[in-house]
Amino acid sequence: MSVLVLGEKDQTSLVSTEEVETLAHTHNITIPPSELQDWAELLTGMNTCAKQVLALPDYYPPVDVTLYPRTNIHRPSGDEETDYGGWATKATIKCTQRKSNELNGKTFAIKDAIAVAGIKCGNGIGGKVGEWIPKVDATLVTRILDAGGLILGKSACEAGCLVAVSDTSITGNVHNPYAYGYSTGGSSSGSARLVSTGQVDMAIGTDQGGSTRKPSANCGVVCIKPTWGLVPYTGCLSLEATLDHAGPMARNVQDCATLLEVIAGNDGIDDRQPYSWPQGHVKFGEELKKFLDKPTTSEKPLKGIKVGILVEGFPSKITDSNVAAASKSAISKLAKLGAEVKEISIPFYKDSGLVWMVGMAMPAATQCLLSNPSGRKQLLFTDRCELSSPTLTQEAFNALGLGAQNVYLRGLFLQERFGSPLHARCTNLRRKLSDEYDNALKAVDVFVMPTCIFPPGKIEPEGGKSLGPLKMLSRTIGIPYNTAPFSSSGHPALNLPVGFVPAKDDKDVWLPTGLQIVGRKFDDLTVLKVAGSWEKVNDWKTMQYSGN
Repeated sequence: MSVLVLGEKDQTSLVSTEEVETLAHTHNITIPPSELQDWAELLTGMNTCAKQVLALPDYYPPVDVTLYPRTNIHRPSGDEETDYGGWATKATIKCTQRKSNELNGKTFAIKDAIAVAGIKCGNGIGGKVGEWIPKVDATLVTRILDAGGLILGKSACEAGCLVAVSDTSITGNVHNPYAYGYSTGGSSSGSARLVSTGQVDMAIGTDQGGSTRKPSANCGVVCIKPTWGLVPYTGCLSLEATLDHAGPMARNVQDCATLLEVIAGNDGIDDRQPYSWPQGHVKFGEELKKFLDKPTTSEKPLKGIKVGILVEGFPSKITDSNVAAASKSAISKLAKLGAEVKEISIPFYKDSGLVWMVGMAMPAATQCLLSNPSGRKQLLFTDRCELSSPTLTQEAFNALGLGAQNVYLRGLFLQERFGSPLHARCTNLRRKLSDEYDNALKAVDVFVMPTCIFPPGKIEPEGGKSLGPLKMLSRTIGIPYNTAPFSSSGHPALNLPVGFVPAKDDKDVWLPTGLQIVGRKFDDLTVLKVAGSWEKVNDWKTMQYSGN
């Protein structure tokens, strides 16, 4: 690193030779005594420069609260007002001079891991970080408001967005809309519930391992995890930048497509995004409507579309037989709509969850839990960083919840035991997986499998933390089996509700199940067309699968 400026000596910024020695010793290096004074001078200059930078005004996208007023902000209480755990915060937010009518009259919930200026962004956890109130609106929030959408508040999310069951949020348990006491899935638990119960028309969730698709499958909601980088993540709390996705959740495919049309496109801030894709580049909602309304495609709308059944997406030992039956029935209906259906195999897929889990831990511990996503060109939350520290304090660790504690301890362990070579190996293997999906998608247009391979289980009345780490976290084994691979690779993946299956512990409890449709990168429209064609002629709420 070159020294651009040395910095004028400031008595409050002096670094002593003793401090240099201590710094070096802490990091297992030795500096020759003859050089200590030189390093003290250089670090004194850097100390001065750092303080000068911190004295400069920060640079956030401004929020005009006269154009985007927000009123009636409050924390709801009780089962009815929270919709049995769905709401974290209620508010009324609108645009007084909307730019379009694409979402006019539609209501929305925004996951409580996404910034809405002036409203607490709790991220499902306690402590100081859980009390953070952003100064900015996420890009997708502004785009929804500009299109005429009415935001009714923040939806609950699981602790740190790091748990696949819905009894870990600081705001309380989120109950499945079809069976009280059962999980919605996580981490976008509140978003899925609020859409399912009709509290809102649509919601936004975030997804790094299936956090929109798992709860959508369990609650009978349509959602699409867009191609990585298609929707700006600006203003959303990052878990790991190469896994971060935000996307629409709705009760039907058309609404999902329309919302994607509004929020997709480069915002000039998020470095995950391609500069060649401006907002409105693809009219997802408009194009889907044209496709579904086209008379010539009314009977065989999927003629010419090739659908691959991913064999490894139906692992025989752990897939619930009724879930498998529901997915296979849905796939047979795609064939009746004209699709050419055949089996495909990607053997390495079986290891994709392993690579995702190990590869996420080290960077997530730093980027998410320590608020330090260094090396990225994007909007960072300086004020939230000030609530964090280089390592977690005991108070901060206790406030996380077991899922986030698990990621933090795993990250520390893997960093100390294996270090950067392990993360490098996982990164390269993730690219291998992505390449293998791309190769498979040369032979087919989409591939399909169950979104979740078994129905959701019961949640713990006293909260998942009461079970202890091993028992609580063991409940999540297998849940992201089919969702994490495509968060990892960045391919678009949609959950389509396809019927009900009985709960594992009570055959009289019926819970939704979903089919996952995966497409080529940036070909989200084909995924929507396949799902929309199926939905148009099938009523999933009339379909039940049991005894398989």
